[in-house]
Amino acid sequence: MKLIGSLLLLAALLTGAYAQRPRTMDPEPTQQNKAPAPAPAPTTVKAKYEGGVFGYNKTMEGTLIFDDENSRLLFKDKKTPKQLHIPYAAVTSAFADTQKRQPAAATVASQVPLIYSFPAHFIKTKVRYLTIQYSDPDSQQNGITSFKLENKELLNSVLVALAEKTGMTQRGDIYVKKKEVSQAGP
Repeated sequence: MKLIGSLLLLAALLTGAYAQRPRTMDPEPTQQNKAPAPAPAPTTVKAKYEGGVFGYNKTMEGTLIFDDENSRLLFKDKKTPKQLHIPYAAVTSAFADTQKRQPAAATVASQVPLIYSFPAHFIKTKVRYLTIQYSDPDSQQNGITSFKLENKELLNSVLVALAEKTGMTQRGDIYVKKKEVSQAGP
């Protein structure tokens, strides 16, 4: 009887120890886990600047341009000849952001004091943003800026193109640039 009890106790302890071992992970993601590559991004994209670059605090509608000759991301305003640029070397991270916003018409309709305006509170639209974090060593400026784009497919293709041009790697849903470690030599 003591032998059976001690064997059961030993079996219970071994299962507990087996459950505590670390999980193994694949060093490289398999082809099944990777999402299909988005369509190539056009060189010019219609966008709305939402702020974040030093000296440009108002929203502007215009065109986002991949200026590969000068190694920079360029935004040109369509109303005035303003333009702002972020060098590819200054981009440290980028990601696609989606936010739910209430359209202006739904906001106005929801303020009408009638029971029929109650459904207007639930009307939301998805707004897609390309959010870029930058740190410019030339001007000593850093910050976060965002550009509103039309749809998810366009946003993904622009994000992947920007990541390839700036040398960023994907970590989860965002792209980051690895920090260069300087070699201290004698």
